[in-house]
Amino acid sequence: MRILLISPPFYRIIGFYNRYFPYGITVLGTVLAHNQHQVKIYDADFYENPKNIDYARLPEKYPSYLKSFADKEHHVWREVRQTIADFKPDIVGISVFTTFAASAFYVAQITKELFPSCPVIFGGPHATVKPEEILQISPHVDYVVRGEGELTLQELVQYLETGSPHLTAIDGLSMREPSGIRHNKERAPVRDMDSIPVPDRRLLMNEKKYSPEDMGMIMTSRGCPYNCTYCASGKHVSYRSPDNVLKEIMMVHEKYKTTQFTFKDDSFTVNRKRVEELCHKILQKKLQINWECNTRADLIDEALLKIMKKAGCNFIKIGIESGSEKILGAMNKKISISLSRKIAPMLRKSGIHWTGYFLIGVPGETVEDINQTVQFMHELNPDTALLGVYEPFPGTVMFEDGIRRKLVKKDMRLEDFYTTSPNNYYKANPYIQTDTIAPDTFAEIEKQAKKIFHNHNVGLKKVFKAALSRSKAYIKEPVLLVGDIKKFLAYTFSSP
Repeated sequence: MRILLISPPFYRIIGFYNRYFPYGITVLGTVLAHNQHQVKIYDADFYENPKNIDYARLPEKYPSYLKSFADKEHHVWREVRQTIADFKPDIVGISVFTTFAASAFYVAQITKELFPSCPVIFGGPHATVKPEEILQISPHVDYVVRGEGELTLQELVQYLETGSPHLTAIDGLSMREPSGIRHNKERAPVRDMDSIPVPDRRLLMNEKKYSPEDMGMIMTSRGCPYNCTYCASGKHVSYRSPDNVLKEIMMVHEKYKTTQFTFKDDSFTVNRKRVEELCHKILQKKLQINWECNTRADLIDEALLKIMKKAGCNFIKIGIESGSEKILGAMNKKISISLSRKIAPMLRKSGIHWTGYFLIGVPGETVEDINQTVQFMHELNPDTALLGVYEPFPGTVMFEDGIRRKLVKKDMRLEDFYTTSPNNYYKANPYIQTDTIAPDTFAEIEKQAKKIFHNHNVGLKKVFKAALSRSKAYIKEPVLLVGDIKKFLAYTFSSP
């Protein structure tokens, strides 16, 4: 069967830089291709010439995103329509994240306008937590794959091709029936991650246009064992073996000449022994690569950082979140202020460039809590500090708390997705961020905080240190330097 898997456009429409290829649906496409289907991955969010990189200012561009849905001649949507029409799919699968759910719904609509009988399948984080809502509000979506999709999608495609197995026997699937919407039982998580094929990047429609760094994204595990109240990540953690990860690194390094990789796991160093083993294998193979990862403050120490640095780690991103113990408690972060104070000098000593993520605007937060967060950022002085404003995502504990506080509404209508800025999805009132700070006051605090964080990240000293951390990669891959200069200029001159 001819199967088109689509990552909907979002950042591209508003001119923002969007890194990497769509890893998840490329894995799914690889599974289907191994079953002799004709598969293509269409990354409709791929953008060669981004103009913006300061993601704190994303909401300022959302009006143009919403306007695009009413513009039949918008160049991105023209391309989407033409690509689907040219491919003539038997099945279309669409990846759905809450933030760009509107685009996913619109791609589904376009598909049905072109090919009314073509089954449309939703999958991804938003589909996993909101299957009932999706099937209720969108007549253009036929099936929703919940959770890990490799086996569920494979069985669904087999049913659509042969009529077997019966739909009711496919775990992890939601669908419409004459009597209403049916949700089959949950699909058990994949236990043997090495049984999942390495994503075949050749399936990407624009394979030749991706940079080597874009091709260097790798997922070495799934899930996160922690229970932060703002996060909907699965709590079961499955790991790929170090040998399996090394196989993908070497393949990408050889085929795409990638020297800067990104391990995109939720928390890369949860399993310390596995990380140490992978680092040793990278060193044994004498791979001249660099890589970055995400982790937590309680999952690193000097010894681990030392071996990671030796094996090529040059960037680490850590969620600090707040400078208020009260708010950290509400987030169930299980990381104290004192621990963050301890790891900041440790990271500086390691020589690894580090980014601290911070979050404001959570339910129950006060002006003083936000001030403490800004002050804590200055105290820790990360190489880069990124500030986010809380958005209520379904499937999280904080979302349910927001419902109790009357800050969040449980469901959305289809028209809401097309008329509401994505940062306000599921808010009961888009003008009210939290129940403890007046809207006008919060708006001013948010503006000032974003300016402070922006100013923290610019300057020659910051640029030099960031460039130094990637210097080895620049030597092997000069195009990285050109790209980084463009990003630096875009960020610097986007000053609020």
